[in-house]
Amino acid sequence: MNTIASTSDLSMDSTKPQQNPILGAQQGTSPLRLVFAGTPEFAAISLEALIRQQESLNIEIVAVYTQPDRKAGRGQKLSASAVKQVALANDIAVEQPLTFKKSSTEGMAARQTLRTYQPDVMIVAAYGLILPIGVLDTPTYGCLNIHASLLPRWRGAAPIHRALLAGDDETGITIMQMDKGLDTGDMLYKVSASIEPTDTAASLHDKMAELGSTAIGTVLKDLVHYQKQAVSQDDSQANYAEKLVKTEGEIDWTQSATEIERKIRGLTPWPGAYTFLAGQRVKVLASLPVNRSQQTNEPVGTVISVGRKAILVACGKESEAESSATTLAITHLQFAGGKPMTAEKICHGNQLNDGDQFTTESK
Repeated sequence: MNTIASTSDLSMDSTKPQQNPILGAQQGTSPLRLVFAGTPEFAAISLEALIRQQESLNIEIVAVYTQPDRKAGRGQKLSASAVKQVALANDIAVEQPLTFKKSSTEGMAARQTLRTYQPDVMIVAAYGLILPIGVLDTPTYGCLNIHASLLPRWRGAAPIHRALLAGDDETGITIMQMDKGLDTGDMLYKVSASIEPTDTAASLHDKMAELGSTAIGTVLKDLVHYQKQAVSQDDSQANYAEKLVKTEGEIDWTQSATEIERKIRGLTPWPGAYTFLAGQRVKVLASLPVNRSQQTNEPVGTVISVGRKAILVACGKESEAESSATTLAITHLQFAGGKPMTAEKICHGNQLNDGDQFTTESK
């Protein structure tokens, strides 16, 4: 993992910055009053790290904001977010407002509650609630976002997934000073990590969660310094990481094997890649890296061979200039109503045979 340097010294992990006298004086008297806002596991990892480092960072976590409890599981029982669970386990006050909009009574009450905590800084990570300017301006040092992308590459809800789907070689964490735009604020600190050929959205999520927890600690050690060295984003380089929808998981076999392989990794574990066989949905759980030398002239979606190591399927061409089409080696499938199966188990069964046809929609 590498930090991203810039002319404004945006990343400072390799060279320790000089202590800012203003922040130094403040830290010498009393801890920064910190409010944390986040909801899923990605945010909970950072919250846990900050709780452990309260003394060394000279911070005091005075409150945690998270989304209201949601129904989950087969029983549809109300379930607390990962962040709320961490907060309660550490006896930290939890707030769960539905809105901060000043046009509503509840929103105004939520703003007033936040003010009563007298926050010096607010750390935001995958919170899921829009913070208006009135909220962003409440903490003394504003609100900092732990964003799972090397901004401005991917702004929006699903930067980890979009990086995989696009075939990016690297991604990372940006600590950003939040403003009224969608992930458009000035960048305080960036740190990068390579995307490995075997990474899925799940594995990359875990890497980014750990990286984010380290990055925010680095910034909080000398907050004023990093704010003074903030760098504005180049909007021309920005892409929007749209929120995922279930239908994105459907495989279009006319696409190249490279595109389909990225889809499988980028949508694991949710919403998951899938196709259809004789009208039944089949989940495609994993595949091998694409072998460009393994080409075919079979129609797209055709099961070329069912082997013990992999199931070879015909895909589209990498480009119009290619004379032959690509193939994808699938290693794990899950048939409707069944459990995940390896290629070897499928090979010894009768649910899939050479010549079978995967289709793009249920018929």
